[in-house]
Amino acid sequence: MSVDNLKARLLSEAGEAGFARARICAPDSIPEVPERLAAFIQAGRHGQMGWLEDRAAWRGDPSALWPEAQSIIMLAEPYTPDHDPLEDLNNRDRGVISVYARNKDYHDIVKKRLKRVARWLVSEADCEVKVFVDTAPVPEKALGQAAGLGWQGKHTNLLSRDLGNWFFLGAIFTTVNLEPDVAEVDHCGSCRRCLDICPTNAFPAPYQLDARLCISYLTIEHKGPVDEELRPKLGNRIYGCDDCLAVCPWNKFANTARDYRYAAREDLNAPRLSELAELDDAGFRALFSGSPIKRIGRDRFVRNVLYAIGNSGDPNLMSAAQDCVDDPDPTVSDSARWAVSRLAAISPDA
Repeated sequence: MSVDNLKARLLSEAGEAGFARARICAPDSIPEVPERLAAFIQAGRHGQMGWLEDRAAWRGDPSALWPEAQSIIMLAEPYTPDHDPLEDLNNRDRGVISVYARNKDYHDIVKKRLKRVARWLVSEADCEVKVFVDTAPVPEKALGQAAGLGWQGKHTNLLSRDLGNWFFLGAIFTTVNLEPDVAEVDHCGSCRRCLDICPTNAFPAPYQLDARLCISYLTIEHKGPVDEELRPKLGNRIYGCDDCLAVCPWNKFANTARDYRYAAREDLNAPRLSELAELDDAGFRALFSGSPIKRIGRDRFVRNVLYAIGNSGDPNLMSAAQDCVDDPDPTVSDSARWAVSRLAAISPDA
């Protein structure tokens, strides 16, 4: 079989596996990444994500991660929501969970699809493969642009003219030498909607992110109390933030999600803050079994819920906050006291 025919059949197989797009690049196609990553870390913008610094050599150079790889297949899988997630921010007694985390863990779903495509490639080309979904030191977004899937927008996420920016990325490294696709170029133009909507001004400049200010980082990666100046800006976001994604005008071309497992679970679609604040560890694990939210643990999640309660302006949530004041976790206790003080300030008799 010719290499060209193998590539055509590979892309067809990726489509049959459920991916919306598949493109190819070489492992050495992102020479600018090491310098950009080093500047990001040097500025301390990675916050508590020490793993970014620890694995910088691999994350900056895919060839270092697996020297035998000759090609990288980048694949996109849409998870486009069926409504505008910004509307959820208006229900202040409800929590807002990032669209991608309202059902099954995408890592498991995407990896199964990747393995299917990878097994096919091995059977056809007698090669070696490795698959990655956001858990290894792989610069997926930069590779996605190099492969032609899309470009890294001003919000630093990958977006596409025909997919919008609601899609997951997966990567298959292989020892087969496949013809690379043409890299995508920037199509953001003068638009800055993603920059202007950010509640915490987490973008120091277009195409730059300070994770320490990003609500997704603060609610998911950041351990311990969140800076008091930032807490009011979290609003009712209790896991992640979709604001910069939701306002992108390229979403008018976004594909709908193909997998029903990305549709929001009813109990995770604007859940009541009062009920979430009551979760103990067992209850948290039961509610988020099979969900990416489970990774952050009960204490960090309830911390976020209590910040949302403090921002709700709803005196009816006072008792939920008070019930957590004596929580054994010091961060949860601190967030509960903060929420109580915020609600008391608007309703002294509550």
